[in-house]
Amino acid sequence: MHLTFERALITGGYGFIGSALIRKLLKETNLKILNLDKISYASNLESVNSIISGNTESYENRYSFLKIDLVNSDELRDCIDDYRPDLVIHLAAETHVDQSIIKPSKFVLNNILGTSNLLEILYHYFEDLPKNKKKFFRFIHVSTDEVFGSLDNKGKFSEESPYRPNSPYSASKASSDHLVRAWIKTYKFPAIITNCSNNFGPWQFSEKLIPLTISKCINKERIPIYGNGENIRDWIYVEDHINALIKCAYAGTINSSYC
Repeated sequence: MHLTFERALITGGYGFIGSALIRKLLKETNLKILNLDKISYASNLESVNSIISGNTESYENRYSFLKIDLVNSDELRDCIDDYRPDLVIHLAAETHVDQSIIKPSKFVLNNILGTSNLLEILYHYFEDLPKNKKKFFRFIHVSTDEVFGSLDNKGKFSEESPYRPNSPYSASKASSDHLVRAWIKTYKFPAIITNCSNNFGPWQFSEKLIPLTISKCINKERIPIYGNGENIRDWIYVEDHINALIKCAYAGTINSSYC
């Protein structure tokens, strides 16, 4: 079945990956896009607004933004009922591992309860859709490979890797993955889970490793070393990641996960 979408809802659209996704969808599709973001310390409004301001006539009828926290179920329900999306890409999350160690409850609240609210509200919305609309609806849950734990010097993660989260952050994302899987199995909710490695690229928040290291070099400051310095990390360019997300939305198989 060839899928076509008209109205996309992006959660966390002022974040690093979410803003890259919105920029690409605005430039290369005719989708109407609603950006839901609670605006946290890591949000960057200019990451999206920079292309809106230069193309007002092209984008003003296709792009909109609402400041909504996914923990607020009443506002979220009203938004979905009013906007009526046929594609939802869920990127909103607390993502910094070090912050999760300091304030784990913040990650439980946002990544687990926020996702639970979104799933519950979207499921009831989905159930009320007419049959011809139901078959085109998709929910893409964007997660991390950190839910699988750590690797040795050799090997790689796959869709069959067991879940072994090692931080409050990865545990909260693993929990949200399990919630999505439960909605797929219990309610036949048309969802797909993606698990991606570390991203890098334009507009990334300065606390992340690559921009932080570059900033330290420029300012001739000490470069922080994580642990004993022997950790190995995989990286993907953010544009490659969002290309994969779009492909999953249009061509992915429901009830599947993709690394």
